Amino acid sequence: MTAMPKHKYKDILEKVQEDISSGRYEPGQRLPSETELVRRYGASRMTVFRAMHELQTMGLVVRRVGSGTFVAQSSTSKSHVFGLLIPELGQTEIFEVICKGMMESQNAFRHSLLWGNSASKESEKEAVAEQLCQHYISQKVSGIFFAPVEFSSGRVRANHRVVEALDKARIPVVLLDRCLEPYPDRSKYDLVGIDNRRTAYQATEHLITVGAKRIGFIARPNSAPTVDARIAGFREAIQAYTQGAIRYAVNLGDASDPKFIKAILKKDRPDAFLCANDFTAGKLMRTLLSIGERIPEDIRIVGIDDVKYAGLLPVPLTTQHQPCRDIGRTALSVMLDRIANPDLPARDVLLGCQMVVRQSCGAEPEEQLNGRSRPGR
Repeated sequence: MTAMPKHKYKDILEKVQEDISSGRYEPGQRLPSETELVRRYGASRMTVFRAMHELQTMGLVVRRVGSGTFVAQSSTSKSHVFGLLIPELGQTEIFEVICKGMMESQNAFRHSLLWGNSASKESEKEAVAEQLCQHYISQKVSGIFFAPVEFSSGRVRANHRVVEALDKARIPVVLLDRCLEPYPDRSKYDLVGIDNRRTAYQATEHLITVGAKRIGFIARPNSAPTVDARIAGFREAIQAYTQGAIRYAVNLGDASDPKFIKAILKKDRPDAFLCANDFTAGKLMRTLLSIGERIPEDIRIVGIDDVKYAGLLPVPLTTQHQPCRDIGRTALSVMLDRIANPDLPARDVLLGCQMVVRQSCGAEPEEQLNGRSRPGR
């Protein structure tokens, strides 16, 4: 069936939205079926489906399998104030972009986001998270977007105190980027982020494809469960892709410490590293260059995130690009859906990443990897 032009789908969306706003269709009322809308607007079924799906994403309608599509109850169409509980906000680039994605969402015009203060020191993150939690509770926000604290020794208990307080206040929570529980366990809260296991799998596969034989994974101790998922994907790729023919090692430590890095080089003689993130990759690159290693001639490096400075490092960094704006837009939709349907099972909404090939991996920037890579920027 030939799809209708884009403006036709917009016309349908706007007309149904107008009917809901004007009160022609009241909260809880069943909307005409897709078959009826196809006939009414002279559109294809796919065009009508697209319009209704977007209305659902906007929180204006609820689709019930076997029953039809209904106008969402007033609780989903009213304005909400949401709190951003992100202790690393302003320090980790990805969260700023995620928050911008929320504000750019077509759902955002009816709602407000409260931005709390971030912790200036790592030792303060737990306290800041708990203080901000209490502040949002006192403000009676409609929901919280929470990025759990990582790295600090008391992070696990602090994160649980935060969500326990929010549960007591009956405030819904959507986790950003990372779970509360160690991988592969999951919490009872919705989570929006990237598919960390698959992301690391693809990055490792890329290193193998360009010739790496001894690959090290490097991460900071006490990292978030996302890093454990990346380690799982790293190991899985090596085992599945090469039947164990590639040597590998997982290393936890400070990538900026020459002593630590020299010990890895002496013990494992790696010819490539997959780093837990671009920040670690940047530190590792600086350390390797300072001790006389050449990148990528001696050692290849791949990161994860595609932060702004990744292409500006001494050797432009090959990495996996996180769709941060899409994460933000999706997180807002998940929150609105949670408010409209509080009894839904908890969900992980995991987005895919895309390889950005630059010089650090030894491949030509324009080289494509099974359609997943794109030129370095």
